[in-house]
Amino acid sequence: MNRVSSTGRWVGVLAAAALLWMSGASHAAGRERLSLDAGWLFQRGDVTAPPVKGHGSSYHQAKAGGAVGAGAPDFDDSGWRRLDLPHDWAIENPLDRNENASQGYRARGIGWYRRYVQLPASDRGRHIELQFDGIATHSTVWVNGSVVNRNWSGYNGRSIDITPFLRYGEDVNSIAVRVDAEAQEGWWYEGAGIYRHTWLVKRDTLHIATDGVHANPVQRQGRWVLPVEVQVDNTGEAAREAVLDVIVTGPDGQPVAQRRQPVRVAALDSATARLELSIARPQLWSLQSPQLYRVQTVLRSAGSGPTAELDRSELNTGLRSIRFDAERGFFLNGQPVKLQGVCIHQDHAGVGVAVPASIWEFRLRRLKEMGVNAIRFAHNAVAPEVMDLTDRLGLLVMNENRNFNPSPDYMAQLEWLVRRDRNRPSVILWSLFNEEPLQATEQGREMARRMAAVVKRLDPTRPVTAGMHDGLFGERNAAQVVDVVGINYQVWAYDRFHRENPGRPLTSSEDTSAYMTRGAWRSDRQAQVLSSEDEEPSSWGQTHREAWRHIAERPFMAGAFVWSGIDYHGEPTPFEWPSASTFFGAIDLAGFPKAAFYIRQAHWLKDRTVVKVLPHWNWRGREGQPVKVMVASNAPRVRLLLNGHVVGERPVDPIDMVSFDVPYAPGRLEAVALYGTRELGRDAVLTSGEPARLVLTPDRHELAGDGRDAVPVTVSAVDAEGRPVPTANLKVSFDVGGAGALIGVGNGDPNSHESSKAPERSLFNGLAQVILQGRRDAQGALTLRASAPGLQPAEAVLTVRSAPSVWMPVAEAVNQVNGWRHSPPQAERPDPNQVLAGNDMNSWGWGDPPLRQAAEPLPWRAYRANLKLRADRNDGQGRLVFREIIGQAEVWADGVKLGEKTSPDAAALSVPLPAGSGWRTLTVLVRSQPGQPSGITGRVLAEAGPR
Repeated sequence: MNRVSSTGRWVGVLAAAALLWMSGASHAAGRERLSLDAGWLFQRGDVTAPPVKGHGSSYHQAKAGGAVGAGAPDFDDSGWRRLDLPHDWAIENPLDRNENASQGYRARGIGWYRRYVQLPASDRGRHIELQFDGIATHSTVWVNGSVVNRNWSGYNGRSIDITPFLRYGEDVNSIAVRVDAEAQEGWWYEGAGIYRHTWLVKRDTLHIATDGVHANPVQRQGRWVLPVEVQVDNTGEAAREAVLDVIVTGPDGQPVAQRRQPVRVAALDSATARLELSIARPQLWSLQSPQLYRVQTVLRSAGSGPTAELDRSELNTGLRSIRFDAERGFFLNGQPVKLQGVCIHQDHAGVGVAVPASIWEFRLRRLKEMGVNAIRFAHNAVAPEVMDLTDRLGLLVMNENRNFNPSPDYMAQLEWLVRRDRNRPSVILWSLFNEEPLQATEQGREMARRMAAVVKRLDPTRPVTAGMHDGLFGERNAAQVVDVVGINYQVWAYDRFHRENPGRPLTSSEDTSAYMTRGAWRSDRQAQVLSSEDEEPSSWGQTHREAWRHIAERPFMAGAFVWSGIDYHGEPTPFEWPSASTFFGAIDLAGFPKAAFYIRQAHWLKDRTVVKVLPHWNWRGREGQPVKVMVASNAPRVRLLLNGHVVGERPVDPIDMVSFDVPYAPGRLEAVALYGTRELGRDAVLTSGEPARLVLTPDRHELAGDGRDAVPVTVSAVDAEGRPVPTANLKVSFDVGGAGALIGVGNGDPNSHESSKAPERSLFNGLAQVILQGRRDAQGALTLRASAPGLQPAEAVLTVRSAPSVWMPVAEAVNQVNGWRHSPPQAERPDPNQVLAGNDMNSWGWGDPPLRQAAEPLPWRAYRANLKLRADRNDGQGRLVFREIIGQAEVWADGVKLGEKTSPDAAALSVPLPAGSGWRTLTVLVRSQPGQPSGITGRVLAEAGPR
């Protein structure tokens, strides 16, 4: 199919899909999980609902489906912006000194989202859930005018049973979400909006509960078993019986175990099936070989004949053993492993917290290159697709709860986290909190004790920890009720705590907090620039080398979690304005390594030689002056050469590395890693000339056309000889064409105030980044062009491949007239202008079409409704359409007759809608024929005129 335009094709696909859905032709047995990311309408800022005055309005808003304002089904959102999720509106805002420094000086505030969904008649009788993976920060959700969910965290997902609120067939359902991002949970950049994925999940009324499968392998007496618990829910009207099949497939996709168990569930109840499978010849999940097993849980109808599949749940798990030892640290599969961990937040340059999974993979791959084997997601749950990546890539996870609070609302967040992630082999620790002032008190101990008990009830296989930065030696403190004591920064406490608390496992849950500006080699505090020489620790932390020495020299310390692995927006420390992001990361906001990246490589990598010359070798104007050169290496010795001449040869301290003072002369500075006289590897930096041309380096050259997959592209400059120019800071403009779009730009500069969304960005110390995303339902070439004044431009062409995606068609808003009242039958023609008392809730009936009245002796009835016209129907070209009226009829609006129907037979009626007030009072007078039914028996719609 040739693409006439992206908009035209998109509309065509939606139209075809909508027809299928209306007819029910798309109905599939079993579970359907459909993306709801496409086609949302967004309004930044709060939408003030009209004041509710008068008895009638007060009565209506107090009823189910009676929402007023932007939560109402008939709200006019015709002027709202259309976008796809995930979406972070805060990152779109310019930096503003008057905004909160901790939140990155970006306005957050309040926003609204709305979406329309049409369901085929064949979905009636199924269980339907609306799922949000994350909304920042507090949120309220309406479906068809009824509040269905309120949530008090930006980090937990929720699954909402919306079945009771839905309509089917031609009716269109409205979903509205009010997001309060004025509320904040953290002291870092949290973003704003529906920033993770959304889903519509359809299942049989007898189904496996969301996150209802617990299948975590354990080792017993030398053999591996898989205890499985499956929660089955029944939202149907009668008790149901079914059978559960649990099939386990190995890393090669072949079945390795299977069991069946019957289950019976009462109506509107749950039941839990428990069974156990043995795993022979296990392939263990490890850091080097993260082997994954697939657990398929299939619910089938019971009976003697062929059984139909009702529901299915599939998840990955892994076979591995973990143990924390008070003397020897952490063990994975019986082997000691030092935790080489980092703490990271969930935002990235250009996209804020709406980070595509492929960009997350890029970030995690970069951390693994650094030698990282463990991640602490600070200080909250991350998106589920990120946890999928840690399982697949072989990274250990400290899974951290956000809110330290055992009250019901917050305990539910902790329970959700454990239920979601308790099957994952990557998770080795549950963390209850980070640096809580109550940690050293009796209150904190009791709070932690209750929260730890909930974790243990849901998952008895993993230890519980918490990040303590005070109170470790108090008489009653939270550390006393956790399994592994986590210490933040208090390196002086390691030995004392170990000595005074024998038998208590210890880890550094957070350390370092050292500052660097990528590519900068001199500190200039007036310019808010900090040197990369690892000589700028915070007042509470240590340099990277000092912090690791404290861990490396203590076998009883399980490991470290460095603050931080990657820079993040907000919490600009040690500076505030104009700095808007952090200096802590070993990697900058765009994913470019700092000097700390290579120092940690030298500390952590054991399977290959590390040798890296720091800094660059562009020091024009400093000829003959000494330049401090550090070589980060895990080799025993390093020889340094300048333009082929030996500068020196020295042993390498495995923690502090090795440094030389080298009089600057342009050319080639080269380090050779040595073991005795044997060369292990070498690295060099070269003096470059002025920038001559741009270079574009995509992380990969192919991406999926599913509207989700994204690729980071590195932008750099080289001189006329092709040598990188690490000091280039020129502005670059971008042009994107073809099957994708630019979704963000960055350069890792914590002091940059350039837009994250504009098609331009300055190189910062030689580098910038563009993030490209394939369009939904697209294929073909995606072209990125980069240009800068006086430089040769660059072009990169990526291939966007067709990628089927299971998404929910976007329905358009329908201006339907509901909320009709109807008079008792009358002998005489009613006055169309008669006043119905606002406090009269009983003399006239209530209902929505079809309003079919049986034959009755008195011929006349009046029907009245308030019509709220959308702006796109109120231009004088619209029409009011009655799909069917039985009887003769007159249609009036605000005392003006719009048209009439003279035939008593069932037929449609269409009357013009003159421009005017957005609110109209409609009155329809219907006269029945003797012995015949009557009424407004079809839908009533305000339809737009020709455009």
